[in-house]
Amino acid sequence: MIRKIPHTKRLTQSLSLVVACVSLFSLSGCEQRPTCEDNNCTKFTVLHTNDNHGRFWQNKAGEAGMAARFTVIDNIRKQVAAEGGHTLVLSGGDINTGVPESDLQKAVPDFIGMNMIGYDAMAVGNHEFDNPLSVLDEQAELANFPMLAANIYRKDTNERYFEPYKVFNLGNINIAVVGLTTDDTPKLTNPLHTESLIFTNPIEEMQKLLPQINADDSIDLVFAATHMGHYQNGEFGSNAPGDVTMARALNEGDLDAIIGGHSQNPVCMSGRKSEYDTRFMPGDSCRPDKQNGTYIMQAHEWGRYVGRADFEYVNDKLYLVDYQLIPINLKRMAFGKKLAWPVAEPIERNADVEAALKPYQDKGSAELDVIIGKVDGLLQGDRKVVRAQQTNLGRLIAKVHSEKVRADFGIMNSGGVRASIQAGDVAYRDVLTVQPFSNTIGFAEMSGEKLVKYLSKVATNTRTSGAYAQFYGIDMTVMCRDQQVEIHTINNQPFDINENYTFSIPSFSAAGGDNYPKINILEAGYVDAIELYDYIKQHEQINIADYAPNGELKFKQSKSSLGCSIY
Repeated sequence: MIRKIPHTKRLTQSLSLVVACVSLFSLSGCEQRPTCEDNNCTKFTVLHTNDNHGRFWQNKAGEAGMAARFTVIDNIRKQVAAEGGHTLVLSGGDINTGVPESDLQKAVPDFIGMNMIGYDAMAVGNHEFDNPLSVLDEQAELANFPMLAANIYRKDTNERYFEPYKVFNLGNINIAVVGLTTDDTPKLTNPLHTESLIFTNPIEEMQKLLPQINADDSIDLVFAATHMGHYQNGEFGSNAPGDVTMARALNEGDLDAIIGGHSQNPVCMSGRKSEYDTRFMPGDSCRPDKQNGTYIMQAHEWGRYVGRADFEYVNDKLYLVDYQLIPINLKRMAFGKKLAWPVAEPIERNADVEAALKPYQDKGSAELDVIIGKVDGLLQGDRKVVRAQQTNLGRLIAKVHSEKVRADFGIMNSGGVRASIQAGDVAYRDVLTVQPFSNTIGFAEMSGEKLVKYLSKVATNTRTSGAYAQFYGIDMTVMCRDQQVEIHTINNQPFDINENYTFSIPSFSAAGGDNYPKINILEAGYVDAIELYDYIKQHEQINIADYAPNGELKFKQSKSSLGCSIY
């Protein structure tokens, strides 16, 4: 048994080092670490995914899916055990929301798949609150692993809603895994689902927990499973501070690694400090971020990758031996771009997992494949596009909402647009993929003077964030730096500051979601996806040119003419 020492003293150890060159550090040379011997070393591997978003089943191209994920994780677990090591499987959260088959069944198949894979713990994501707390409680009961969130409290008792951390024994060492959830959550999901909870600052919560954890001399390492986001060089814009900011805020050596989620990017860094490797391709070597002595890892999204971090804990110090993102039957880059070559040998899908999940896939598919209309081109809802510029799909949705409640114009938060609709036949499945949250449409009325102030906040939300607004029926100039707008026309009529105007807005946004100003609305009772479904079904043929942006919004004082960017 190795001698246990307090976590805060580990960095002072005197070590006899040897040089070991491994693939992870091929861009920057060799990692120095002592020889791993039985009496001084514990080998362990952390496997991780994040932002599952309902992807329990492989897509039409055969990519991802939990049956293939099981095969990868099971094989690694067996390999590591055969070499005398130990394995820990973590999730960065957001199991819910994104694929209709899962959404209609409250992510039950996703949690069944995670149980079969053998996850050890997960961070609670903001999309775990897309359903009422009663559904989340049922999911927590179904899960054979703990949901961790140190910074979520009940308002009435001030007690934590979830376990703050869990200690895992891996051979001769103990690792405390702390769960943390973005405190943006009340803004990012339906506020009605979180009104009985308090989300504290996760960084402050970690700072409060560390003395308690470090007082336990049996704990050797501290990891965090987070759903906070990785933002390059800590530049988080309109988002709450994420993993980089937290690592920099702590004392060096307090936190050994962060296994994250939320920003949905492969955290592979270039040789330059704090910059992403923009050339990263599936199957390439991946260098995780390292800030203030803390490794930061994230495995993109949707189960497209399994992150694998091989560690050695030698003479009471942690060394990362190798890190990779293992692609799960990928044939395309993110957002549909085809790869020019196979990423790897096909991964066989586990028959038992596939058999357990197929009834859920079949049940969901039967309800979703009825054709409701056609579209003559792409309705653009790609996350990277719709959060960065006005798109035909964003404007179509805003139009549908405004016409339904007979408003002068419409506002749609781009974070509520989750996918594109491809040219050709449109099914109910496509609509639910675009709008999976079942938000209701609100009707608001304001004087011209109040509307200018309101839109000065809404229209200047940071480009690339979910708060970026899509508009229909309004023409205006947005002064980003000054956070002011000049409205030219509304509903094709000249703007009059002395008049009253009406607009549609998702109830989510009106209640303060995405950090929009809270406003009083008339709850019309219309559900967004149902209204988009009805609109397409009634029109039968959707012509994309009818919804294309035509310079109605002019953005000034910004790096981009498409929206307000961070300077």
